[in-house]
Amino acid sequence: MNGNGVPSMSIALNARQQQMMERLKMDGEIKVIEMKELFSVAEMTIRRDLEKLEQTGAVRRTFGGAILVGKDVSLQERVVYMTEEKIRIGRKAAELIEPGESVFIDGGTTTLQIARALKPGFGVTVVTNALNVAGELLDKRIPTIVAGGTILESTSTLVGPITSETISSMAFNRVFLGATGVSAVHGFSNSNVYEAEIKKMAIRQASEVNIVIDHSKFGANVLVSFAELAKADRIIADRLPDAELLEACREASVELVKADE
Repeated sequence: MNGNGVPSMSIALNARQQQMMERLKMDGEIKVIEMKELFSVAEMTIRRDLEKLEQTGAVRRTFGGAILVGKDVSLQERVVYMTEEKIRIGRKAAELIEPGESVFIDGGTTTLQIARALKPGFGVTVVTNALNVAGELLDKRIPTIVAGGTILESTSTLVGPITSETISSMAFNRVFLGATGVSAVHGFSNSNVYEAEIKKMAIRQASEVNIVIDHSKFGANVLVSFAELAKADRIIADRLPDAELLEACREASVELVKADE
């Protein structure tokens, strides 16, 4: 791991691949169609380049491109990815919440946008294990319960047995969870085992499960699977997935909601 939190590369890259890596370091994300036009090569060539970059451990291929990743990408690093898309997802998710409900919002840069979209004084009770979500709601006059526990520094979330015990004693009308990946085979996954356990507990206590996720997570399988597709009632994303995942969601009776432009 280098000083930027990105795994060191021991795989030789050609000049084009090195330029793509530099673009990833600057922007955090690249698109196949953009790289194809930039380098005037075939789409298949770019996809092979992305396969090579992924072998370095510093890059993860996504639906239509690739993102720069670390072993466990911190909240500060993730906040720069897909910002506009996450804002739209957060607004769409917040529209689902009805006055009088009890909702759980877990940690992440996309779930944070749900808290930001809630209007001050909105008559709901929010339970969260995320310090950033709690901070966002602090001045909004929205009753907020923080599930205590051990602070996970990289994501500013609270995890562990105290957190699980608190959540297990509650019931939620809706939960809103982020995910690091979603695929037809492995369902919803997360890069941190401790956060995954909290997500599992929240799902067990919920009447309705909503997963908020940007399209870069489509098709990705990461460390811990915390739920199969059928455990979710709804996925809220900035675009629809490819045909395979789309069909898997339909078979699992998962509603797909596309956040408006």
